[in-house]
Amino acid sequence: MFIEIPKKIVNKSNREVFEFLTDLKNFEVLMPDTIDKFEVLNADRFLFALKGMPEIVLERKDQSQYNRIVLGAASDKLPFTLSADIDEITADQSEVSLSFNGEFNAMMAMMIKTPITNFMGTLSENLSKI
Repeated sequence: MFIEIPKKIVNKSNREVFEFLTDLKNFEVLMPDTIDKFEVLNADRFLFALKGMPEIVLERKDQSQYNRIVLGAASDKLPFTLSADIDEITADQSEVSLSFNGEFNAMMAMMIKTPITNFMGTLSENLSKI
C-alpha cells in the first residue's frame, strides 16, 4: 500500500527542514492532537501512540543529507516506511513530500488506509510549525 500526501511548502531551507526531521524528538511537534504518548528511545528510534491505537516504534532507516529521511517500523509485524523528500525551492523555502509504503494484506490495508492518510496529512500540515 502506497500513500502520498500533497507536497507542502515550508518557509525554511532544505537544510533546516532536514535537520529538524533528523532530530527525532521534533516529531512530537508534528504529531496530531490525539497523541497519547511520545518517547525518544535513542538517537535513531522513537515511540508514539495515538489515543485508542497501539504504540508504534519508528526508527531511522535511511537518510540523504538535506534531501531525504526514511523512518520505518521497528517491528516486522507491520512492515512500513514513512519517507520525507525535501526539495529546495529557494534559499529559505522548501517543498516537502511525505509518503507511506507498507506491506499489508487487503483487509488490513482497507482498515488502515483512512487513518494513515489522515495521520500523514496532519504531519504534513504541522510542518509549518518548524
